Amino acid sequence: MTTSKDFYLGIGRRKSAVARAKLSAGSGNIIVNGKPLKEAFTIESLQIMVQEPFKAMEGAPKYNVMIKVEGGGITGQAGAIRHAIARALVSMDEKLRPVMRKAGLLTRDPRVKERKKYGLKRARKAPQYTKR
Repeated sequence: MTTSKDFYLGIGRRKSAVARAKLSAGSGNIIVNGKPLKEAFTIESLQIMVQEPFKAMEGAPKYNVMIKVEGGGITGQAGAIRHAIARALVSMDEKLRPVMRKAGLLTRDPRVKERKKYGLKRARKAPQYTKR
């Protein structure tokens, strides 16, 4: 007896944003925090970033994606969503792992904001030097 799951989960992170993607068979709708993708991300480059995992699959069947994302700004959230979708696709079909890995979609971007140090104005900016 074969059993098929109704949905597949993936968790993605970028900067301080965390996204949980729920992937299920469907018509290709992407819903982010209860809104369609085009409403959630009005910038076209971010919409393209979110859809990258599906483009890496090439001719993939359509999936509905429900995404809950928290924290960070819109760029960090889009990166977290991309990571979450890629991980959900890999949990659905393990044969996609090399494709996603080659496209760089499974690697979490480790860059985060550097902390401010005492005696400085920001993480690295020092006060102006005065000779006299």
